[in-house]
Formats: sequence, structure tokens, C-alpha cells
Amino acid sequence: MSARPDRTPLPRSFFDRPVLTVAPDLLGRTLVRRTTEGPLELRITEVEAYEGESDPGSHAYRGRTARNASMFGPPGHAYVYFIYGMWFSLNLVCGPPGHASGVLLRAGEVTVGAELAAKRRISARSPRELAKGPARLATALDVDRSLDGTDLCAGPDSPLSLLTGTPTSADLMSSGPRTGVGGAGAAHPYRFWVTHDPTVSPYRAHAPRRRST
Repeated sequence: MSARPDRTPLPRSFFDRPVLTVAPDLLGRTLVRRTTEGPLELRITEVEAYEGESDPGSHAYRGRTARNASMFGPPGHAYVYFIYGMWFSLNLVCGPPGHASGVLLRAGEVTVGAELAAKRRISARSPRELAKGPARLATALDVDRSLDGTDLCAGPDSPLSLLTGTPTSADLMSSGPRTGVGGAGAAHPYRFWVTHDPTVSPYRAHAPRRRST
């Protein structure tokens, strides 16, 4: 019988580290989302790291804007962005204040509140698909721009927090290129996932958008 996940909240010092250290260390951790309908919890199984102004694949590569301001810290906060005019994505900010870096939560297993998640993810064919991909994860957990800048270390009254969970050992994780990232940042092996976990999303290489003529 496996041990129950550790319910200890992760401190801000967990996030105040280099992004490539934080990203794989997030695998197996428990994300808690508190909503007016009840709590949801997610075992994180897939993430992507973004190094900020030194990373061509990052939103902060060209500097600070109103949209990406949360990426610049302090660590332990959420960065939520809207993409393709349809979807939200949830990132966890890490590193020292003023240095824009964060980890995109790409996939996970809903371990508490699956019935609530299923109401939002009506197209999911099974529980393993509830949060299989960053947009699905945000939809399942009712994440939108109102949570941008949320402090994950503010205690049990915060709508988002991160618990120790059951960290994934290095021999049970894999890494590779980020999904859908093109240009100079395409080859960076900054995607990390729990090997063979059924909730991990499929890899897709970047496909340039066709311009209408």
C-alpha cells in the first residue's frame, strides 16, 4: 500500500530557485484549487519550464508588459494568460523577483473534485482526460485571468496552493522539447513529465500558422 500524499504546504523558498530546478520538482506535487462549489486537487504529471528574457519561447523574452507582469515575481505566484482567444493556461512563477521565469502546468490527475471538473470538461471521455493538456487543466480547475497574480503561499484562504504531495523520483520522469514551441526555443528540453502516466498530453511539434491571402 502506497503512502498518502504529504499535505504539507510548500514554502516560498521552494519556488525561489532556478526554473529548471523547480520544473521537474513539481511532478507529483498536489495543486489545490478552492472554488465556491468546492475544492479540487490535482496531482501534477507534466510541466514546461520558461526562462524569461533569456528564453525565445517565453512570453517575457521581449520584456515586461501588462500581460506578463506576474512572471516577474515574486516567486510562488500564479501567472495566467489567455491564448488563441479561447483558452487559459496556468503557470507557477519561480526564481528571484525581477527575473521572469515560470513553469506551465501542462497536465495532471484530478484526485479530488473529479465530479466538479467533469461538469466543466463535458467532452472528456474518461477521468484521465479531465486535465490532459494545459487548456483542459485550466478549464477543469476553473482557472481564468482573475487568478493571475494569486499568491500560492498565502495559506488556506488562497484560491490556489501547492502541497508536498508525492514527489516523483528522477528515474520515473522524462524530459524533451516543449510542445508547440517554434523558432530558437524549439529544441530546448524543458518539458518534464511522469513517464508512461496516462494523463500526460501527447507531444506536438510547432506548426506555423498559415496566413490568409
